[in-house]
Amino acid sequence: MSEKEIENYLVRKIKNKKGTAYKFTSPGNSGVPDRICMLPNGKIFFVELKSPGKKPRALQVNQIRKITNLGQRVYVVDSKEMVDRVLENELLSWKED
Repeated sequence: MSEKEIENYLVRKIKNKKGTAYKFTSPGNSGVPDRICMLPNGKIFFVELKSPGKKPRALQVNQIRKITNLGQRVYVVDSKEMVDRVLENELLSWKED
């Protein structure tokens, strides 16, 4: 499974929950996570997508550390199952109407 397939799955699952998953690019800040995800329960989190078994590069690890030090959640995801676990974790305290 490719990183792009996992990314498409993430975007689709977020949209199904009435959220959005913006593609994240930040000029001058290489290595930022791939997506900023927002859910209607007020939760915002970042997702770095990888092909199965791949790990973040040193530059990405540094950016992830900076973001988490600011109190934000960043997930490194390399499978559809991990996407499902992230969403389950983020939706635990949210009840749909």
